[in-house]
Amino acid sequence: MATSHASKDSASLADFFSVLRLRKALIALILALVVITTLAVTAFLPKWYRATTKIRVEKPEGAVQLYSAQGGGAADPYFLQDQFKIMQSEKILYPVIDHLNLGARFAPLFGSAAALPKDIAFRYLVDQMLRVESQRSSSLIDINVDAQDAQLGADIANDIARTYSEDRISLATSEQREGLAKLRQQLDAQELLVKQQRDAVEKLRKDLNISGVDLNARYSDMEIETLRQMQNSLIALSVDAIGRKTRWERFKGIAPEDRANLVNSELIPDQNIQNLLQAWLVSDQKVTQLKARLGEAHPDLVSAIENRAKTKEQLDAQLRGYESALEIGYKEADARVAELKRQLSQAKVDQILSARERMRPFEEAAQKLDDETRLGTTLRLTLRQREIDFQVPKKTIEILNTALPARFASRPNWALNTTFAVLFGAVLALGVALLLEYVDTSFRNVADVESRLKLPVLGVIPFQRNPLGSADDDPANTEPFRVLHTNLNLALKPGQPHALVLFSAGPGEGKSTTLHRLAALMGAGGERVVLIDSDLRRPTQHRLANRPKGPGLSDFLLGQHTLDEVTQKTVSPGLDFIPSGTHAGFTLGLLHANRLRDLIATLRGRYDKIIFDSPPIIGVSDTSVLASAVDGAVLLIQHRRNPQSMVLRAQHIVESLKTPLLGVVLNQVPLHSGEDYGYYTNNYAYYSDGSGEKTRRPHASSAPRPAADKLVLRERGPEEKG
Repeated sequence: MATSHASKDSASLADFFSVLRLRKALIALILALVVITTLAVTAFLPKWYRATTKIRVEKPEGAVQLYSAQGGGAADPYFLQDQFKIMQSEKILYPVIDHLNLGARFAPLFGSAAALPKDIAFRYLVDQMLRVESQRSSSLIDINVDAQDAQLGADIANDIARTYSEDRISLATSEQREGLAKLRQQLDAQELLVKQQRDAVEKLRKDLNISGVDLNARYSDMEIETLRQMQNSLIALSVDAIGRKTRWERFKGIAPEDRANLVNSELIPDQNIQNLLQAWLVSDQKVTQLKARLGEAHPDLVSAIENRAKTKEQLDAQLRGYESALEIGYKEADARVAELKRQLSQAKVDQILSARERMRPFEEAAQKLDDETRLGTTLRLTLRQREIDFQVPKKTIEILNTALPARFASRPNWALNTTFAVLFGAVLALGVALLLEYVDTSFRNVADVESRLKLPVLGVIPFQRNPLGSADDDPANTEPFRVLHTNLNLALKPGQPHALVLFSAGPGEGKSTTLHRLAALMGAGGERVVLIDSDLRRPTQHRLANRPKGPGLSDFLLGQHTLDEVTQKTVSPGLDFIPSGTHAGFTLGLLHANRLRDLIATLRGRYDKIIFDSPPIIGVSDTSVLASAVDGAVLLIQHRRNPQSMVLRAQHIVESLKTPLLGVVLNQVPLHSGEDYGYYTNNYAYYSDGSGEKTRRPHASSAPRPAADKLVLRERGPEEKG
């Protein structure tokens, strides 16, 4: 495992591409499954059609104020965010639900025959259908409605825009309507006062018998001029007191929680309050952002909530102070009016006591009539001006287009889903491939095998679609078995017959097909070979040779047939064959070991090579019995099939029997698999079909050994003979 870990630690880009080549089938399969699954799910998803209405929304210039000039509103960076919330509020959507009867139209989506309650229809509309968006630094707002019915989506989008527009206009003119109503009330009351004063003047005229006196006459004496000036001041102070009282009463009548909405440069021209409002809006936005990311007990969120509460308390305190300031201002103005009235009354008393006492009541009544008339004229002109302003169209909102039914579905998005599926599938496939590579504990290369098992690699058998080969095989397909044959002969003591067993740690590693081709190649090379199928539980060789299964080895060991009767002669040039036999489930035990040794001793006089095909050594006792009777064993390992611990266990079992392990055969190694397997599999192509001398098939004994310097061959010691 040390070499394996080292290779993992020193992984490079080349190793990464090697893994991709090795796992390309798995990667392609996972990617295809993800893409096909995504496309199938997308095909069955309901189609949603998007309708969009674009509107332009601007902050209103301000509300009507009775006795102060109008001015532009202060910039509010949170204005559009507030409008998003208003468009998705019950105030706007409930009328849309009623107007379009959405409760009944949404009912089939919930499997209900009755119309849905308004609150459920509202939640479905907000959560599933409505999307309000705006570009940065723009007053344009897109009202997007996704619906499974294209016409319904267009109707909802248009109705939301219409309802919101009506609400904005109503809100923009509400304060103007209230101001106009107040002005009309004051004008009606003033006209009544003028009428009453005119009646009083006419009564004094009759009582004093001064019918010829001009009501518009002016006296030049100092006292009358002083009284006139005081009267004018009283009128001005009265008008100011009325304005202050009106503002105080209007502000007082607004609920404390709604007062923050009035903060601007017109209604509450207090910079401190405006700054506190901006600070509260910023802290409220921060709390909203933190709630989306943090838990309720997080210190940052708790601190932000406390900061917002403190800012709100300061804002409410400033608003209460502003209300108190309005009340104090009104009371001060009212006190000035009262004081001026007292002074005027005192001046009038003093004038009455003067020489012109007789005319003073009439003059005062006439002057009061003139003052009341002028005040009524002022109110009438102001009302007319406000009515003209009210009739000017409000441009705070403009609907730029009418939503039309969409012709194509916006969801599901085939291009987006396919792109996402390809990306996700590629990442998943690569992740699975790399994970499998990381957890793979099998032998990765020839050096790893030799360092861990301390055995030479006798042959590397590439992956072949037809493991049995054919008559017109490319020589490159046969060359790996020639290399194995040559290296096996070099590992054995020459000039003596040998009994060998080829075994593997687990089933399904290609041991039988490899042995079948190797034995045929040995026989074709001039050796006398007998192949014995000793895998008595799951025999395979008789099918590979297309020969009968019995009589065979099990029949011979039971004494039911002779050796000549179970031997099938010349299944291929130089190759005889002993099948497994007719006794299904037969097991080699220690009782058959001596009989097996006698068989091997007899065959030594007839053949150069006695080769046994064995079952897997782990979990089956037959291989141990075979290994104890033969001259040597060869371990076959399929490329990346079994973990190293399993192969090591198989090696230890054979070594415990004192049977020489000649080496290892690596089977089913993928072509171009990278690592040092490429030294073997790539060089076999030298003998593939082609032009020139490369088509010449060398003799088995002189076959080149690719990368022979990597194959460590060891001589058998005296203790391993026999």
